[in-house]
Amino acid sequence: MELCTYKVNITGTVQGVGFRPFVYALSQRYLCTGTVSNNAKGVEIFLNTDTITLKQFLIALEYEYPPLASIDNITHEEIFYKSFNDFQIIETQEVGDVTVNIPPDVSICSECERELFDSENRRYGYPFITCTHCGVRYSIIYDLPYDRVNTSMKFFEMCKACKEEYTNPLDRRYHAQPIGCWECGPALLLFDNVGVALVATQETMVEKAVRLLEKGNILAVKGVGGYHLMCDATNEEAVLRLRERKQRPTKPFAVMVKDMGMARELGEINALEEKLLISKERPIVIVRESRPLPTGIAPNLSRIGLFLPYTPLHLLILNKLNRPLVATSANVTDEPICTNLEDLEKLQGVYDYVLEHNRDIVNGCDDSVVMVVGEQEVILRRARGYAPVSIKLPFALKHHVLAMGANQKSTIAIGFDNQAILSPHIGDLDSIGSVEYYEKNIKTLERMYDFKANVIVHDKHPKYESTKYAKRCCGNSTLHEVQHHYAHILGVMAEKQIKDKVFGVAFDGTGYGDDGNLWGGEFMVCDYEWYERVAHLKYFKLLGGAKAIKEPRRVALSILFDLYGKEVLTLKNPITKAFSEVELRTYFTAWQKGLNAPLSSSVGRLFDAVASLLGICQIMSFEGESGMLLEELYDSSVEGHYSFGYKEGKIDFLPMIEALLAEDNTSVAVSKFFHTLVEMIAVVYAPYDLPLVLSGGVFQNRVFLALIYERFPKAIISNAIPPNDGGIALGQVASNLNVTTGA
Repeated sequence: MELCTYKVNITGTVQGVGFRPFVYALSQRYLCTGTVSNNAKGVEIFLNTDTITLKQFLIALEYEYPPLASIDNITHEEIFYKSFNDFQIIETQEVGDVTVNIPPDVSICSECERELFDSENRRYGYPFITCTHCGVRYSIIYDLPYDRVNTSMKFFEMCKACKEEYTNPLDRRYHAQPIGCWECGPALLLFDNVGVALVATQETMVEKAVRLLEKGNILAVKGVGGYHLMCDATNEEAVLRLRERKQRPTKPFAVMVKDMGMARELGEINALEEKLLISKERPIVIVRESRPLPTGIAPNLSRIGLFLPYTPLHLLILNKLNRPLVATSANVTDEPICTNLEDLEKLQGVYDYVLEHNRDIVNGCDDSVVMVVGEQEVILRRARGYAPVSIKLPFALKHHVLAMGANQKSTIAIGFDNQAILSPHIGDLDSIGSVEYYEKNIKTLERMYDFKANVIVHDKHPKYESTKYAKRCCGNSTLHEVQHHYAHILGVMAEKQIKDKVFGVAFDGTGYGDDGNLWGGEFMVCDYEWYERVAHLKYFKLLGGAKAIKEPRRVALSILFDLYGKEVLTLKNPITKAFSEVELRTYFTAWQKGLNAPLSSSVGRLFDAVASLLGICQIMSFEGESGMLLEELYDSSVEGHYSFGYKEGKIDFLPMIEALLAEDNTSVAVSKFFHTLVEMIAVVYAPYDLPLVLSGGVFQNRVFLALIYERFPKAIISNAIPPNDGGIALGQVASNLNVTTGA
């Protein structure tokens, strides 16, 4: 048959994942000549072949691509005939706007793991073994395209053996940018918390670190996107010491286990949870605890966050230690994860020793966290393994959009054409360090994608750091503000490719409303052009403003004032006992006059109030603690719900509170509270024949979400983005589908 020349373009996650060697292998299979190269959009192939072979080649491209790759689109066209003597992988062609997906960091593959423990292999025991199918990606990238010269591996010159692998198209390590070995790659360092190095060779350093862990020491261990603080999870004294030093009274610690055998000893794990645990992303998976660990791991909770080792170094440590490890992010409270020694020094009083390496972390990236509810995977923190991520939008954008996200659980996003690129989890913008880290993430995406925004989208809250930054850096870009809860619903719509009107329920802790109040119990009908707030939780006052977020007792006291007025000052219950007489009178005056007592419709704060009223939690040490404690008391055998009022779009929850206070059994009260929330949704949603879309941090509550699915099997919640504020940025991008600039 006649030979023709075809140009094939592939977009998606196709760089840094072994795609070009895969194409080369196909060319050998189908006896084609031509070239393959990376470019700004993905991979470009020029192919000399006949039409029948072309079809076979394209089918193989679509169905046999490498494990870390994902394909968004394949296009091909016949061009003027070109003559090729053979098939070659050629240098990156840098032309046009950058649209290629940034490859995320993933866990070590089975082949590298086998070599790691093979005493005959030249990389036996090497803590940084990798290939094109696994290992670091995003965390070492300075710029695109993903070539070694654009990563922190550019400082390591390959030895002859590594160079041969790197340049052999049929080798598993062909163009594996992080490639190295004992002779030429990154190396370990081990020293105490004042910087004094311990005597050890590269080969014995892991053994020495394990001995330190066995003795109850706390180690700061440099990983992929930052440092972990690690200690023996079976050593209660070490766990409690870590809590005390980190000033983290009750927030659960994640536990890293050697393998699935060890995981099953600690947790009850279903098939989907196991699939997540062993996936290439290796997230922390929240599972039910089966064998009690020290109480300091997850105080007062029956669930535990488990994850498997995802680096060669983790594997080496856990295989020698053979017991579970606490592995919590090394960061100062309200600050991002530490990514270098200068940052880590702020925690000098927390760790005893540091297991360091000399490969720079360019982009910090925390561990991802997921849970399973029913058959649904719910991502709570999208970071290592999952991000950055490209999400296809249901429509094409008219402009280049920069979305600033929210203030808590912050992420940012850029949008162009029909896609949005979401950053990894950044965190809460409550400190100078976190705001600087936030700005760095924006500049990283802008640099990598050579991106300049025409439109900058931000939250309506005037005091959010994300809003302040948007106004500070907007330049000639058009500013566009989007209401917080509308963005929540839009984010789910964009992820799920929903183009029509929906009924949205947004339940969270707080979000700035159109009336200047703090919303958080919202029901809306919306599409991409508009929304109507059709119902909400009746407003109540947050005594002390922001302080009420960490002190459920303040919210509960305010609601008691709504119910009983001044009579509360004479009551004796868990709430009034949580304050002095002077405090009670002061807060009553503040409630009466609305002094530093903003109005809120937040379901998140209602959770806090219920936990306080039932004597479960008066002051929280971490966000969401009250809801997690309520989960523990839920009894599935309890039936029924409390009454509530619903009139003119306002849900009056005070009848529920009165009934709850009269309940003798705390577990019954908690269970009926959950049922009542579901009933509220049912009553408001009843008149609408629209898809039910749910978003907001409250839907991270496992019990509540399971009850929702039971009542509304077709309810739609996000799976690719978190229901919390980590999904806001995607919704902000989607809100711009119909925005026009002043240009």
